[in-house]
This record gives sequence, structure tokens and C-alpha cells, in this order.
Amino acid sequence: MSTEMPPTGRDGAPSSKVQILATEHWSLLATRSLTYTESLGRVNMFLGVLSGAVIALALVAQADRFGMTFITVAIFMLTVVLFVGVATVARLQTLNRDDYRWVIGMNRLRHAYLELHPELESHFVTSPHDDLPGALQTLGIDISGAQRLGSVRHGFQTLPGMLSVIVAAVAGAIGGLVAVALSAPLYAVLLAGAAAFILATVLMGIWGRGAVKRIDPGLKPRFWTPSP
Repeated sequence: MSTEMPPTGRDGAPSSKVQILATEHWSLLATRSLTYTESLGRVNMFLGVLSGAVIALALVAQADRFGMTFITVAIFMLTVVLFVGVATVARLQTLNRDDYRWVIGMNRLRHAYLELHPELESHFVTSPHDDLPGALQTLGIDISGAQRLGSVRHGFQTLPGMLSVIVAAVAGAIGGLVAVALSAPLYAVLLAGAAAFILATVLMGIWGRGAVKRIDPGLKPRFWTPSP
């Protein structure tokens, strides 16, 4: 009879493996919850700054009757709002990449569950594969329909996309105010505001698409989604 003890940390019992995997799974779920909380907090902070700026400008407008003092204060305050908005969008993009990482981690754990109990595969609606299609399946994003990843419609429905439009509107307001400060005619003011809005929207869109493509090399897929 052998008296050799198993190596430390090498318990091969399936129940122990499932327990370890489940603990890590709950840890990733808690981290995703924190990511959502910070995302909503950032959005609320930006909207609070924007609302406060609008209220302050309304008070200045009552005192100055939309004179040069109002225009100067408005340009300065909206520039601050624009900075906060751009910083918020940048942070949301980082949080989205972090959330993608946690989803990939949970997909890998789900793959480990199925290695231990392959008979449970038919009960899973999320994916056990850690490539992009697997992550999108877990996130509930249909890449084949109108809501496919990368489409304009889907982009505007995300938090960074929605805030990008608001930030672009602030940029348009700044452009219009600058034109007013330069004593431009009404049509020039409208053109300046529209041009600033369109330019900011395009730049934010290009920035957002580039952020989606910047995936951590450490997340290279190990378990590919099988081809149909």
C-alpha cells in the first residue's frame, strides 16, 4: 500500500475544481457590477456638470442680457463641460474594454465547467468560447441583424455613443458662440455651430471605433467558436 501523499494544491476531485471555478466566476460577476456602477457614476457626474453649467449660464444671461460678458462666460464654461465630456467618454471606453475582459474570463470558466460536465451544454444560453463571437453571444449582441456590432445604430445606443452626441452638441454651441463673439451674421453663426457639431461627431465616432479595436493581446482566444 502506497503512503505517498498527493502534491499540495493538486486535489483532482471534480467538486473541488467546480468550487474554485465558481468562486472565480462570482468574483468576475462582482467586478462587472463595479464596472457598471462606475460607468453610471461617470455619466451622472457629466450630466450634473452640464446641468449646473446651463443653470449658471441662465443666471448670467438674466444679468447681462446675452451681452459680451455672457458670451465670454459661456465659452469658458462650455469648454470645461466639453473637457469633462471627452474625459467621461474616454473612461467609459476603458470600462467597456474592462467589461469585455471579464466576459472573456467568464466564458473561459464556462468552458471549464463543460469540460468537467459536458452533458450540461444544452442548458447554457451564454457561450463557453473566448473569441469575439463568443463574447458577443454572452453579451446578447446579434452580429447578424440590424444591431450588429460596429453599426451606427448600435454605436449610438451605447453609453459612449450617446454621450459623444451630447459632447458634440456642446462643441457646436461653443462654435456658435465663438462666431457670435466675432460679430458674424446669423447664417454664419448657424454654419459655425453645425460645422463644429458635425466635426466633433465624426471625430468622436472615429475615436470610438478605434477604441473598440484596441483589445488586450493577453486576451488572445484559446477556445474558438466552432464554424456553423
